Amino acid sequence: MLLLAVVVLAIGLLFFACGGRTSVLEPEWTGMDRILALVLTLAVGALIAFQPPANAALARHVGDLGATFTSLLIATALASIVLVVAGDPGELRGLQAFSPEYLLGPISGAAIIFVTILTVGPLGATGVAAAVVTTQLAASALIDHFALLDVERTELSVVRLSGVALLVIGTVLVTSR
Repeated sequence: MLLLAVVVLAIGLLFFACGGRTSVLEPEWTGMDRILALVLTLAVGALIAFQPPANAALARHVGDLGATFTSLLIATALASIVLVVAGDPGELRGLQAFSPEYLLGPISGAAIIFVTILTVGPLGATGVAAAVVTTQLAASALIDHFALLDVERTELSVVRLSGVALLVIGTVLVTSR
């Protein structure tokens, strides 16, 4: 029942975010309002907080790698359902233009699941979240600054560096015993 609720919620959010379009890649798609983008990102951020402890609980029954596999299998199934129901499966033909750097997405997804299963015990959910968010923000600032992976370049300013530094301090505070 919970799985069905999650699928319905995901499909509903997709339709809401797309404004009635079936795909964000359709030619008439003009982008998402920044407020809506922030709300959706905050919502998924809250969900991410549950990921390490839920996966670690699963790992107690099926092992660390078994939990990683199960998590990715369920994620693949959910993404497949959303693709078929709300997307365009024909877009997968674009895989012909596959580039090796595209592997960073699924590799990082698998790594974050596996590593957070291992680290949520010693660090706690807060420590894991702080460490992940801090390093994600630092790496993202570098990705923006160097315009990696076709991201629009955003200067690495003193203000941005200060934000990263504050997160580092926060991570040290929440992970100290």
